[in-house]
Amino acid sequence: MRELTEVAPEVRDRLVVRFGGAVRAWCDALPELVGTLTARWRLEPVEANGGGTSRVFRCLRRDTGTSAWLKLTPEPALAREEAAALTAWSGTPSVVTLLAQDAEAGALLLADVEPGVPVRRLDWRLPEVAALLRDLRAPAATPETPAPVPETPLAVQPLAQRVDFLFHLTSRRLAASGNGVLLDPAALGRARGTALELASDGPRTLVHGDLHPGNVLSGPGARMVAIDPRPAWGDPDFDAVDWVLDGATTLTALEERAGELAALVPGQSPDRVLGWCRSLAPLNATLGISTGRDDVKTRFLIALAGG
Repeated sequence: MRELTEVAPEVRDRLVVRFGGAVRAWCDALPELVGTLTARWRLEPVEANGGGTSRVFRCLRRDTGTSAWLKLTPEPALAREEAAALTAWSGTPSVVTLLAQDAEAGALLLADVEPGVPVRRLDWRLPEVAALLRDLRAPAATPETPAPVPETPLAVQPLAQRVDFLFHLTSRRLAASGNGVLLDPAALGRARGTALELASDGPRTLVHGDLHPGNVLSGPGARMVAIDPRPAWGDPDFDAVDWVLDGATTLTALEERAGELAALVPGQSPDRVLGWCRSLAPLNATLGISTGRDDVKTRFLIALAGG
């Protein structure tokens, strides 16, 4: 098992970029931590994965032989926030189920999702996205009904804080890419100001915060299942942005997509969604700029950002 749980050099490098050099000690201690948690929760690790903020292990449950996912992060606050959101959404099958947690260890045990194909690999349709967004906006996930997670206002950050972090991260990525000249710094500043205004007014509910097609899996039937929230309290229209922007390369197409989706999601404002799309366009454009892409999508995002 130790070979499976060792953190490869390239993965360490990504974690260092996100968390700083101190994360190397966490990487060194990870095999022992995984051993402790899998013994406690009666798991057998069979596959390792993860992104820029966590390591994720697909495990077999020794009592049933079914799959579950052990997710660990070097920043326990991230695990606490995710656990709070998943608990608040526990009444909907459109969000992955939290089976167990160890907040101090930054560990979550998550149910498997079948068939579990990332939606980015599929031909998804807006009505399916609308069903997901409606479930995320359900009353059980609002501050007015805090019974499922009494500590939520303390455990989950305001959306403005999440937005500010994303713009800070974007500035760092642009600087590191050497292609920052493609995006006017003044446009980035204006977009940040607009995004913070949107985050500070309008409706307030529990927001997924990272709801792109790579963080949504195919579930039973035609249902979409959200994973990996970076939750916040704020405007739920924030979660619609990636779905409205996906595939749009003209302003007309963007406006039509925003209107079509809003017609399917009660309470969603097409004007606010478009405002979010414009203000977050620099963040999406940077993903292309930092990898040297010069395609129609990236050029449209730069133009939408006013760069």
